[in-house]
Amino acid sequence: MRTLSACARAVLSVAVTVLALVAGSTFAVAQANYPDRPVRVILPFGPGGVADVTMRLVAQKLTERLGQNFYIENRPGAGGIAGAKSALSYPADGYTFYLAGNGTAISQTLFKDLPYNILTDFVPVTFLAQFDMLLATKAGSQHDSVQKLVAYAKANPGKLNFGTVAAGSTQHLSAELFKMLTGIDATMIMFKTTPDMVTAIIRGDIDVGFDFLAAFRPTIASNQIKIIATGGEKPNAELPGVPTVKDSGYPDYLVTSWNALQARAGTPPAIIKKVNDEVNAVLALPEIKARMADLGMEPLIGTSEQMGARMASEIKKWAVVIEKANIPTK
Repeated sequence: MRTLSACARAVLSVAVTVLALVAGSTFAVAQANYPDRPVRVILPFGPGGVADVTMRLVAQKLTERLGQNFYIENRPGAGGIAGAKSALSYPADGYTFYLAGNGTAISQTLFKDLPYNILTDFVPVTFLAQFDMLLATKAGSQHDSVQKLVAYAKANPGKLNFGTVAAGSTQHLSAELFKMLTGIDATMIMFKTTPDMVTAIIRGDIDVGFDFLAAFRPTIASNQIKIIATGGEKPNAELPGVPTVKDSGYPDYLVTSWNALQARAGTPPAIIKKVNDEVNAVLALPEIKARMADLGMEPLIGTSEQMGARMASEIKKWAVVIEKANIPTK
């Protein structure tokens, strides 16, 4: 069997080294010039919702700042699974991102056979916004504070009705968490749509509804619905005078939903850092803050590491609620 001579081996070694250096240099230049073509952002929702509108605002600003089109692909269905699978079908090159959030964290436990792991198949990129869970009653209701609501429920076990949308949604689990932490009993009534639930509150068919500001803003303005508490760490600037559940005597009740961008695992860290920096710069713009406030949202600026830590924390938190509330997994 013939073998390469020492000279031939040396030449081959040099050639391999040169090719590696050229490849590495080309890769580095590609990252430095990022983005040099359009960037896809996959949303696990249909068009027109708050998350969709928010992402389009940010995408437009990124397009202006970086000179390449950041465009939206709506891939609704199956609790976000369709969108996540689609995102994983593209290379880990920084040209495809996935809009994740609180619902993504819930899905990790709610669905028994997910075709991916959100913590290992994706990497965190950047936060976008957060929005408080609200507890709403009909204007003039006797349940006009958390304390009165809990006192009534304990004196009248099983007589309260809580309204939410979609079993396993953030709204539903938020209501279950409220029941657990306050030690009360209430009948959970599911609605197909948020407008259906809001109408039921106004009619007096349900005592308390759980949803976000965008759902309630018109009926708050018309004095048909009263917000008795918010689920945030601090009072909501859009709802002056409304206390948090935490400050109403239940410090462990913290429910602030959120959304963020993720990318396929293996995406170059330099690109993740650049997108994080650019999104944070966009979120700091006064016009973006104002528009998000109109949508009932607060820009959420942070590092990719903080975003990853929140995802992991929310997965653990909602897994406990799903188990204790005996919510069937899918």
